Formats: sequence, C-alpha cells, structure tokens
Amino acid sequence: MADRRQTAAEAPAPYEEADLILHGGEIVTVAEPPTAEAVAVKDGVIVFVGDHAETVDRWGGPRTRVRDLGGRALLPGFIDAHGHLGGIGLQATIANLLAAPDGDVTTIASLQQKLRDWAGTDLGQESEWIVGFGYDDAMLAEKEHPTRKDLDEVSTSRPVLAIHQSFHLGAVNSLGLELLGYDSNRKDPEGGVIRRWEDVIAEPHGEPNGVLEETAFSPASDAALAGLPQAAQLGLFGKGAASAAAFGFTTVQEGGATLTNLGALREIAAAVPFEIDVVAYARADQATAALEKDPGTDPVGASPEYVNGVRAAGVKMFLDGSPQGRTAWLSKPYKTPPGNEPDDYCGYPAIKDDAVVLQQVLTAYAKGWQVLAHVNGDASIDQFIGAVRAATAKAGPGDRRTVAIHAQTAREDQINEFALLRIIPSFFSMHTFYWGDWYRKTVLGEERAANISPARWALDRRMAYTSHHDAPVALPNSIAILSSQVTRRTRTDKVVLGPEQCVSALDAVRSITINAAHQYDEQDRKGSIEVGKLADLVILSANPVTVDPEEIQHIEVAETLKAGRTVHPAAAPRTVNPAPAPDRTPPLDHDWHCSC
Repeated sequence: MADRRQTAAEAPAPYEEADLILHGGEIVTVAEPPTAEAVAVKDGVIVFVGDHAETVDRWGGPRTRVRDLGGRALLPGFIDAHGHLGGIGLQATIANLLAAPDGDVTTIASLQQKLRDWAGTDLGQESEWIVGFGYDDAMLAEKEHPTRKDLDEVSTSRPVLAIHQSFHLGAVNSLGLELLGYDSNRKDPEGGVIRRWEDVIAEPHGEPNGVLEETAFSPASDAALAGLPQAAQLGLFGKGAASAAAFGFTTVQEGGATLTNLGALREIAAAVPFEIDVVAYARADQATAALEKDPGTDPVGASPEYVNGVRAAGVKMFLDGSPQGRTAWLSKPYKTPPGNEPDDYCGYPAIKDDAVVLQQVLTAYAKGWQVLAHVNGDASIDQFIGAVRAATAKAGPGDRRTVAIHAQTAREDQINEFALLRIIPSFFSMHTFYWGDWYRKTVLGEERAANISPARWALDRRMAYTSHHDAPVALPNSIAILSSQVTRRTRTDKVVLGPEQCVSALDAVRSITINAAHQYDEQDRKGSIEVGKLADLVILSANPVTVDPEEIQHIEVAETLKAGRTVHPAAAPRTVNPAPAPDRTPPLDHDWHCSC
C-alpha cells in the first residue's frame, strides 16, 4: 500500500479552510523570517505562516481547529540523523542497566540485581537468556566490566548477557561462554577480542574472563536477542517508533539493518504502517556481497518515496569501534589502554583491507545508494576519506550526501577534507555529556578530549553538520542533543569540555531539523516551518533558542505532530505495530548492529 500522506508539492491553493491553526506561542521556523505568530495546516501540509490575524482571516473556518499554544514553543519536527529504530525498542524491552540520569545502576551489585529482577518478569521468564543493556564501566564504582564470575552470581542455569552502553562490548557468564564455544582453545576473531584472565595461565590463548569486544561480542548479542519471545522481537520497531515520537522525532532511522531485518521492517509496516517516517540503511557488507552474487538485483531498493512510512536510502559501513569502550581506531595511543593491552595500543579497524572499504563505496555510488560510515577514531576517518576520495575520482563528482557517522575524534584537517569531498559530519554530541570526563581522564587526555564532536570547526567552514542520539546507546533524547552541543557540560565533573566547540542554540536546532532534512535530501518537504512543507511539528515546554543555555536540558516535549496529526501523546491506547498474521510473520536475524 503506497503512503497516502500528502507531499509538499501538493499544497492546496490559498484561501481554503485550514484543518488546524496554531498560535499563541514562540514559533521557531528555522527559515526566513525566523519567527511567526501563527501556522495554518491543511491536509497535512503547512499552508500559511505569519501574522495571527491574517492567518485566521485567510484560513479560519467553521471546521478549523484553532489551538492556543499557551506560550509554549513550536518547532519543526525533529529528524533523527542517526539511530537504530529496533535498538530503541530493544532498549525499552530488556533490563535497564544505564547509569543516571537514564537509570540507576552504580555498582556491579546493582547491575546484578537489575538482571535478576528482569529475569523474574513475565518476559524475562520466557526469554532463553537473561539480558540487559546499558552498563558503563566508566560509571560503575568498580570502574571495571562485570566478569563471568560476577554474572554467574545472577545465574548458573541460564546464559546471562550484560550489554555495554556502546553496544560494542558485553559480558557473559560461564554458561554463555560455553554456549558460544569460547574457551582457551578459541583464538580472537578478526576485528574482535575475547578478553582473558591476566593471572590465569591457560594454553594456548588464555582463559576467557567473560568480557567480549566487537566481532567476539556480536554472536553473544545475536544469541541473546534470538532467545527473546517472537512477539517481543516483532514489536521492537513499533516500540522504537513510539519512543522516538515521545522525544519529538517525526523522522527516525534504522541505521545498519541486515538485509533480513530490512525486509522484516517493510513487512511489519505493510501490516501496520508507521505513524512517523522511517529511513533505513542496509549493511554495506551484506548489500555489496548480495550484488556480487546476483548483479541483476537491487538488494537495498533505495527510493525517495515512503511506502507505509518506510523507505530505504542506502547503506551503512562499519569501520571501527567505540571510543569509550576503547575499541575505536586511533592514530595515536589511548591515554590508558584497556586490560592488558600495550602502551602503544590504538584500537583496531573493523576492516583492515582498504580495498574492501573502497569497493563498498564504489558499489554504493554505482547503485545510487547513499553512504553512511561509522567512523569514531581518526585513523578510521582517514581510511574513509581515502576511500571517498578514490571513489569520487573514479565515479566523478556528484551530490551524494555521503555521511561520516559520529566522527568523534575528527581532526581539524579531516574536517577540511570533509568540506572538500562534501562529506556531511554527523556528530554524536551527547558524548560530551555522557563520556566527557572519561575521555579526559582515561581515553584521550585533556587536549584531545576537548575537541570531540567538533561542531564549531564544521560551522566555521559553513558545513551543514547534523547531530544524533545513536539510540539505544543513549535514549533518543532530542533535548539532550541540543543541550550537549550548546553547553558541552560533562555528566560527573560538570566541566565545559572544549568551550571553543560550543555552538548556538539555533545552530543546535538546525542540526536536528533543516540540516538533517538536507542529509536525507528531504529539505524540500521537511526541516522547517514553511509553506508547502509537511506539517511535521513539535511543541516544547520552552523555546531552546531563547532560554538560558543551562536550562535547555530541562525542556520537555509536550506534543509531536506528524503531517498535522498528533502522534505523541497517543490519543487512545493502541497496539504498537502488532505482529503480522502467522502466515506472513517476517523473519528477523536479531543483528541490530547498534554502534556508538
């Protein structure tokens, strides 16, 4: 079933009766003029922006709903520049192991109790694994990962998995290691590490301590999520969409889906269309391999049009790991190496062969797939820049809107290269809050930490950068995205991390509205409050552009409207994307590949 929502090109002629008029608050248009007194909406499209009296005179009618904002702020609906829709749903489904302000895990003992509590719930009892998400060794009192011994205290009869907040690492109990086949005879997989006890001699590779990194961790998360009840698995996308809408997002991303999960997303939407827009990206390695196997097919099916609220836009590459987990690939050593790594440890690449990276980019350019690349460390950014430069030289210039996802430790010379190659940096700016102190003291040191998420460098080069939440790594918290860019204040020590990289509140708003619309090449229909654009809107308790910067964090999302219709809060209880009928239950392969 094709999407029936009206597009911007179909805006009705003037002097018709509007369905909705909004007024009486601070309206931030993110356009010219920057403010307005009222907005009129008809058939899901903005038809007038301007003076209140003129709006009512030209567009008011007996059937028009006229709503007074009561002094609250009206902004364009927020656009998720990078996140994992299924992962957001997962975050809301399994045990919450997050630290404050999103949870209350502070010690390994409290982590253990959260897992025990979840195991006793109805869902936990049905699940094959006891599983939780979000612990952060930087925030635990022990400043250590839980080990197999710690998780054996949760259960010895069921496998247990505690997923690190980065979603690049995790810890399993002894039974989990046994089921995975990880013992002293199992060597580390390429692109991953099975951490070992330092004080236990076990030939030939050492006895695993339960902590797993990257490709060694992926089989554990796959197995644990596969063990969730089918109804819970099928509900993850819908649960994620509802959570995102609660934070004011009207467009969300499923970034890095397996081809199987991409198909499942479409089938679930066919059964119950999504209320907000979902832009999906397939894993680049799988899409490239599928095309090589059958050159006549298009495994991604990229399109600018939404069907049942879903469209695929391209592919996502994965080139390194997590800086806070100290698996990201840096050009200079970490301040403090993890575990028993040597002093010159710099992390490691996800793909060692530059030719493989180049082939993924070339394939995407040839097929017209937009490219997103997970690049946290500056060494992985160098690898990506080299591939884009070579692919552009071969394919020719074009408006491809290639995106460097996270670009957490991008150097200033690399931001210059982004500008030259027209690579859009999409920063995970909340790192300044969540892990700023950890970066200063453990990961990078003061000097390098001051320039993580370097939005100011991008602005100085007149680049339309974006910012994102990367949920489930963090909650899909739009307000935190704004606050973290404006204040760059850290979570524990409350210091301003690199004040020279702070941006204005309006620039922060642009990063999740018009700039994000530009990233998706949807700036003609989304991202600002202008005539002819979709009435994707969010009502906030206060205006982030005008309040004191330190108060932005306290702003609340009051309402989210998609094409003029309220999607949060829900008007009435409803089933969130129920499972399709048994004869059309889509397969899922449980690889959400969330990445910070």
